[in-house]
Amino acid sequence: MKITKLESIHLKERPNLLWVRIYTDEGIIGLGETWFGAASAQADFHDRIAPLLIGEDPRRIEFLTRKIRPYVGFFGTSAEIRACSAVDVALWDIAGKLANQPIYQLLGGATREKVRVYNTCAGPDYISKSSDVKPGNFGLIDDNARKSSAYEDLKGFMDNPAEVAGSLLDMGINSMKIWPFDFAEGAVDGVDISVADMKKALAPFEKIRKVHGDKMRLKAELHGIWSLTASKKICAALEPLDMDWIEDPIWMDRISDISILGNSTNAPLAGGETLGGLGQLRELMQIGAISTPIIDVTWGGGITFAKKAAGMAEAFALPIAFHDCSGPVTLAASTHLAMACPNIKEQEITRGFYYGWYHELTDTPPPIENGFIRAPEGPGLGMELLPELTDRPDAIVKVTTA
Repeated sequence: MKITKLESIHLKERPNLLWVRIYTDEGIIGLGETWFGAASAQADFHDRIAPLLIGEDPRRIEFLTRKIRPYVGFFGTSAEIRACSAVDVALWDIAGKLANQPIYQLLGGATREKVRVYNTCAGPDYISKSSDVKPGNFGLIDDNARKSSAYEDLKGFMDNPAEVAGSLLDMGINSMKIWPFDFAEGAVDGVDISVADMKKALAPFEKIRKVHGDKMRLKAELHGIWSLTASKKICAALEPLDMDWIEDPIWMDRISDISILGNSTNAPLAGGETLGGLGQLRELMQIGAISTPIIDVTWGGGITFAKKAAGMAEAFALPIAFHDCSGPVTLAASTHLAMACPNIKEQEITRGFYYGWYHELTDTPPPIENGFIRAPEGPGLGMELLPELTDRPDAIVKVTTA
């Protein structure tokens, strides 16, 4: 079996999403995905990676993953690593289709039948214009438009947090993540946070606790924008609210600062989705300050990398979580891993994405029922892009052959 063609698909409506398809001479096609800076990942996919893959046997996943690893941009979540991640997922999809088995079976089989989910409270258009993770790109819409939108949870957690929590509980989802601190005036430079902004940002958490008590597990997302000093203040203020975790409390490459922060708070810390490669994750785990390392499968190196990272976390007696606030293929790949890895407690979803537009792009998103998710049962990922996707007027399709 040989790789004969590589294809990328990019929609103007979803400019951060990039899908790749790897074609073989036996008619089996593998699907992969990455998210963020799609144009740069697409360029690397065709210019650098494609010539390295054409003519190769797609079953040699470990070999090919190493072959396409770049000399520059070789770690972190660079454009090169994002492109490599998409390729790796597509190779696993081919492997599953060849074996006529879902990917989780190839990873050692399911350790559970389903995985509990937590909801990241973004709306359907969150981070939809560019890769800028700032309020101007949060996709907030006015109240009239919100009535016709599926789960505008970001505006919801700012205006009516207890109602959003109640809606999630009605769906069987008892864990949610919100990020009101991003709207503080001090978030512009992250140096410090005022007393007034601290009170305002704490209010959504307090309202949820007042109405729902401990029925809802609360996670705070800080997006890495705060200094060590400011983050200490925020973590101290959140501690009495019994947080499930505080995520990316500072930039996650400041390993020594993360260790200092961990020693200053009893609140569990989580993070790592913006890191890639086993070396970075190993350092993050070694400092002992992170209770839950977080991996983005299609940013950090693909399924091959993520399975190894989960095993490394297991050696540290840590649970691991897979990030999803991106696209349907990433969620599918993450769910296969979550079912196979014994140290997964829950899988992230964004219901505004899942119910808002995932079904408009793919045929079989991972089923979610009563607060749990499971992988599609078809071979490989168990999902395909809808065939009409490439015929859309906003579709940008590029092909590389021998």
